[in-house]
Amino acid sequence: MFDLDRWQEIFSSIRSNVLRTVLSGFTVALGLYIFIVLFGIGNGLQNAFQQGFTRDAQNLITIFTGRTNIAYGGLQADRNITLNNSDYEALIKSQPEKVQYSTPRYSTNFLVKYGKESGSYQISGANDEEAFIENRKLMNGRFISKRDIENNQYVAVIGRMVQRDLIKNGDPVGKDLEINGSIFKVIGVFSDDGGDWDERMISVPVSTLQQVKKGSDTINTVFIAYDEKMQPDQAIKYGKDLERELRARKKVSPDDQNAVGVNNRAEGLQDSFTFLFVITIIVGFIGMGTLLAGIIGISNIMVYIVKERTKEIGVRKAIGAKPRSIVALIMQESIVITVISGFVGVGVGVLTLELIGDSLEKYFIKDPSVGWGLIFAAFISLVISGLIAGFIPAYRASRIRPIEALRTE
Repeated sequence: MFDLDRWQEIFSSIRSNVLRTVLSGFTVALGLYIFIVLFGIGNGLQNAFQQGFTRDAQNLITIFTGRTNIAYGGLQADRNITLNNSDYEALIKSQPEKVQYSTPRYSTNFLVKYGKESGSYQISGANDEEAFIENRKLMNGRFISKRDIENNQYVAVIGRMVQRDLIKNGDPVGKDLEINGSIFKVIGVFSDDGGDWDERMISVPVSTLQQVKKGSDTINTVFIAYDEKMQPDQAIKYGKDLERELRARKKVSPDDQNAVGVNNRAEGLQDSFTFLFVITIIVGFIGMGTLLAGIIGISNIMVYIVKERTKEIGVRKAIGAKPRSIVALIMQESIVITVISGFVGVGVGVLTLELIGDSLEKYFIKDPSVGWGLIFAAFISLVISGLIAGFIPAYRASRIRPIEALRTE
């Protein structure tokens, strides 16, 4: 392996057969290049899909109500179905082991004032888990706490755009806002990937907002983030269980589509997972096909190389070369060509993905990349293939009698 004369002989053979070497190396490099680019684009598609679900919690079930259009259970149609605190408690306690986060929400628009500045903003009455469900990032201060809710505290967490609109100078934490005539103290500022709309919201304890609204215990919406360990089909079943329970509590017909609504992201995730699975299978199939084509290509070229060198092998055997040394020489040359070409293919493939970057984001491909573990596995598979491709024809050629080899044209 470390015989200097053998290495000189290998590089001499490569220099004297440039076209043959380039063809061999091109097959390996092209196979790895296409494999890396294809898998990188496939990963870019997956990244784009995942980003599409990061605005709020991915594992989210949203429950809301409307008006009935079917008479049911002795009650007339055209009833307004409203949710209250007891409905929320009943829903989250029905299967508590499946709930990761949850919050009731009572939303309304109020005039908000600070000094001479004012504006109409959406006020969200919620509990301390709203920040997790909305994927909010705390910029300053703190979020609402359980104690704030239990004690009906007049505190508020404002979005970044609310701070920009109303409190233009200084630290907003500790400042007082007038919301619908009541004074709320700012305890925190948040940002949200949802953009300006979500950052123009103000969150207050749901108990406090219900008190401001004349002691009402009604809520508009129930948000439940189910356990992330649940499979999409399990989460879909859980959402349907919640819907059935709420319909039973409110005496709503199972066929009434307007009275109770459940938006379960698991249904969209299941479709997306199916699509991504199909994409992964297609990309994997094409990628493996590309590697297989490279393996076949280098095998064919090695067969041709050995056949071309049959007379040379005969001369070597005639002057006393052992079959083992002939096989080792050809295999070593095959490995050298495969490794060098593999490095070229990997380098160009990774560079191509780096140059693509986020330029294809408008085509729903974000940050295309391939893990080094997968690249290493593909590289090793081609090296081993090159080794086998060189061994089989070399072994056969080494078994030929010198006289037969010398007669080969």
